[in-house]
Amino acid sequence: MGEEISNKQVILNNIVKTSVKESDMSLRTSKIQLKIPSGCDGAVLVKNLYLSIDPFIINRMRPLEGYYIASYTLDSPISGYGVSKVLDSTHPNFKTGELVWGFTGWEEYSLIKDPILLFKAPDKDLPLSYYTGILGMPGMTAYAGFFEVCSPKKGETVYVSSASGAIGQLVGQFAKTAGCYVVGSAGSKEKVDLLKNKFGFDEAFNYKEEQDYNVALKRYFPDGIDIYFDNVGGKMLEAVLSNMRLHGRVALCGMISQYSLEQHEGIHNLFNHLITKRIRMEGFFVSNYYDLYPKFLEMVVPLIKEEKITYIEDIAEGIESAPRALVGLYSGRNVGKQVVVVARE
Repeated sequence: MGEEISNKQVILNNIVKTSVKESDMSLRTSKIQLKIPSGCDGAVLVKNLYLSIDPFIINRMRPLEGYYIASYTLDSPISGYGVSKVLDSTHPNFKTGELVWGFTGWEEYSLIKDPILLFKAPDKDLPLSYYTGILGMPGMTAYAGFFEVCSPKKGETVYVSSASGAIGQLVGQFAKTAGCYVVGSAGSKEKVDLLKNKFGFDEAFNYKEEQDYNVALKRYFPDGIDIYFDNVGGKMLEAVLSNMRLHGRVALCGMISQYSLEQHEGIHNLFNHLITKRIRMEGFFVSNYYDLYPKFLEMVVPLIKEEKITYIEDIAEGIESAPRALVGLYSGRNVGKQVVVVARE
């Protein structure tokens, strides 16, 4: 048997019906062996270094039917994406001492019995925390949604909602590298300034200051929108569809504006929106595109090292800060990719 040590964990206390509160989670200390139990083949034991705070987590706090991933179990640790160091392995693809990113627990140490969503973190020259964001799931999401789903062409017009977040900031920069005209929206003056001055968006606006989204979009896209990367859904999606050009494409990545509503906001007049303009609107899961991860790294790593794209993180220290960081995500408190540091390598 290996050494037994304490293991701080973030536990789900309550089923979440609408918005999530810090009291829906709690910190618990358990014990864990620093050795994989005998007979547990194909497993990986890791020390978690960084946790990724992502919008989809609230959906797993509910008993949703037909969701692409299982709901959390009450009184058990929350799980999500993170960056970790391998302490022990009975899996042929992972060796002790390697750095990895992928699905792990919101805890100091995790025994991952089926590491199907675990990837090596190969580049030591870039910040390890980037594997929660630009080099991890959000980066792959931006890449797959923009290039694979939307098939951009040089000179097209692109709109990105929630554009200063983990995914949106990358979509905008990818669109600029593809020779597109890009406008983003965000929820504060600080974030709008970041979009224009840090991330290189052509224009940006604060959606909270707009009385009519339709009017705002006509101001920035007088000739219409070719590509919309949707992170929010709801009324913004409806306004965008009214402003799409012929043969426009919409990538449905997330609908954060709807996650805390009991009655979801709908879209009307889809005939004129979609059929008349021959618009293609497609939802996607990043997990369907992970086979492209090596191709993605070939593109994005040189862009980072040559400082042709940039990335902003919002760092919270300590696993005990994870509940507050998650709650703040849904009110837009974070600026950039929200990351929790569990331990530093």
